[in-house]
Amino acid sequence: MATRTVCRFLQRRFASAAAAVHPSAAELRSQRSAIFSRELARQRALYPRVEKIEVSMQGPGLDGTLLVMNRGMSTPLSCARHLTDYHVANSALALVDGELWPLHQPLTHSCTLTLLTFKDSDPTQVNQAYWRSCSALLGQVLQSAFKDDFTVELLPIPEVPVTTGAFCCDVVLDPQLDSWSPSAESLRSLTRGAQQLVQQDLVWEPLEVTPSVALEVFSHSRCKQEEVEEKAAQNPKGRVMLYRCGDHVLLSGGPLVARTGLCSQFEVTALHTLGQGAWGLHRRAQGLSLPLQLQAHHTVWRKLRQRAEKLVEVPKPEEVTPPSPTCTSLPSTSQ
Repeated sequence: MATRTVCRFLQRRFASAAAAVHPSAAELRSQRSAIFSRELARQRALYPRVEKIEVSMQGPGLDGTLLVMNRGMSTPLSCARHLTDYHVANSALALVDGELWPLHQPLTHSCTLTLLTFKDSDPTQVNQAYWRSCSALLGQVLQSAFKDDFTVELLPIPEVPVTTGAFCCDVVLDPQLDSWSPSAESLRSLTRGAQQLVQQDLVWEPLEVTPSVALEVFSHSRCKQEEVEEKAAQNPKGRVMLYRCGDHVLLSGGPLVARTGLCSQFEVTALHTLGQGAWGLHRRAQGLSLPLQLQAHHTVWRKLRQRAEKLVEVPKPEEVTPPSPTCTSLPSTSQ
């Protein structure tokens, strides 16, 4: 209850300040990234002395491997670098004492560590993180695809299982674009934008913050401020997770994979109109992707793409049922 009260107070304070100034999209990205960097530096300063922790590795060929790392500084990726090039190149996510852990998030205590890849015997968790990451990448492309005189508001990312056949990103475009319907060339242009981010192999950099910091980051977005409040209320610690990719800062309801370079085949397949909502005309952008380790023949890809063009219906929270563990694999690439 205290967290919710503080969030509402800060939300009103930042909203009133934001009302006076409307920076451009580029200025917003720069401001958000600067606040992210400031908070990152503050958190790193909490570990002024080098303290050692023991990391017990688990996984094929790794059981019994013990690494001595630096508390608050070393990450699961740092541990992977003490192993082999395979672990560095293929690890997408980690388990720390059984808890899902971003590959770039510092370790804070002695623990057991398992590196997760797309080739694991049970890739359920890493596949879902990949789907979520693709949605985040699509949102980043949408926010930078339009001219500065058109506003783009990213709505909370729909959490959909990979069995839907497409990842999603809900968005509200500038009211001037309400009558705009994207052509095939527009979708290809968005795809090219996504592929450029993939080729840059950008890191999804995690940072867990208090609601006050997140509200400052999104001080010019009433929609994001509400999302911050909701996520903080749902988190047992009352905190929220931010990620930065390049200069783009986003909220995430779950862990993302390590970097954009883990994506391979990536295509924006559709932009559906959902109708009027709380923030304007809601649209659902959709796409299809496979990670670097799972390639598909072009004939199979064409069939998967046709499926990904169809509108993905996202049930309301009260309608969601947990997916079966046997139904959470990426789309089949068998020919």
